[in-house]
Amino acid sequence: QVQVVESGGGLVQPGGSLRLSCVASIRIFSIYDVGWYRQAPGKQRELVAGMTFGGATNYADSVKGRFTISRDNDKNTVYLQMNSLKPEGSGAYYCKARRGDVDYWGQGTQVTVSS
Repeated sequence: QVQVVESGGGLVQPGGSLRLSCVASIRIFSIYDVGWYRQAPGKQRELVAGMTFGGATNYADSVKGRFTISRDNDKNTVYLQMNSLKPEGSGAYYCKARRGDVDYWGQGTQVTVSS
């Protein structure tokens, strides 16, 4: 049974930073594409940042220049460094690992940006 577990969320003031982590119990993690998604209350889940197994990255326009996705395949871990956080960045952040048509999702970690 594959498990995907996010951590690192919390309450942060506008302009602050957080680093999210996601550990996936996938046997060959290095061949999976990974991504971080955000879901605000009453809104659809949206892609924040993604990284292919080859290392190519893509970001939502709203976070470009402020967020950085990275991975450590030796630790089966994906990170999301979030800087200059804004209140609209609040929501549940989910990690996903994908290979072909198989997706593994975590349960999410809550981020609240508020003064």
